[in-house]
Amino acid sequence: MKTKFILLAGLIFTVHHLFAQNVRFTNSGVIEFEKSINQHATIKKAIARSGGMMGSSFDDFKKSAPQFKLLKSTLRFSGNKTLFAPVVETDDNRGMFGGSPESEQSNITYTDLSTNTFITEKKFFEETFLVKDSPRKINWKLTSEMRDIAGYECRRANAIIMDSVYVVAFYTDKIPVSGGPESFTGLPGMILGVALPHDNITWFAKTVTDRPIPVTEIKPPTKGKPMDNKSLLETISKVLNRWGSEASRMIKLLLI
Repeated sequence: MKTKFILLAGLIFTVHHLFAQNVRFTNSGVIEFEKSINQHATIKKAIARSGGMMGSSFDDFKKSAPQFKLLKSTLRFSGNKTLFAPVVETDDNRGMFGGSPESEQSNITYTDLSTNTFITEKKFFEETFLVKDSPRKINWKLTSEMRDIAGYECRRANAIIMDSVYVVAFYTDKIPVSGGPESFTGLPGMILGVALPHDNITWFAKTVTDRPIPVTEIKPPTKGKPMDNKSLLETISKVLNRWGSEASRMIKLLLI
């Protein structure tokens, strides 16, 4: 009986060891993300907030424009450094609310987790700002929910940022870099999916390419008026002050 137990334990250890050897951890590469904006839902909410009626123009828009606007971006990563950048759109499909934060994707974001450095080139109407600060601290709550994204098994985490923005993220520990799209970081692995359910916006990885990344491919942006997050908030708050109740929501989307 004792001999059988030892043999069984040895077999289990061998299978586990072989499986562990086949697990591939990616330390550098390129992730292609797709940002999806539910245009129909966003515009419907905007009309409701303004107290307006659902007119024929909105009905015409729903018939002529796709429900979801899709935007491409890439995240290059190597070690503890990441660079998130949009892929330039080939057509000018701005939709009914072109120019607003939810309809575009213009941030170029560099993060160095080893030095706690966060630099983003952020466009705001006709202005460009170069924001230098530390990465946003997010109080993530891990869950047991799992989801496959771009071939990686990912765990769900939830959080509230900027007091009221509900965030759902999915990360994989098979990419041991605590990064993610836009300003989302702080999980024990790479974030491959982000959803803002109340704002009808998502970012999900479509492909992950495992390859060495030269240092020339991960450089911080340099264009724009230098400032930190506090100065940026003060600046855009003054500009959007006349927007009334809509200003608060717009500011939060701009700061993501």
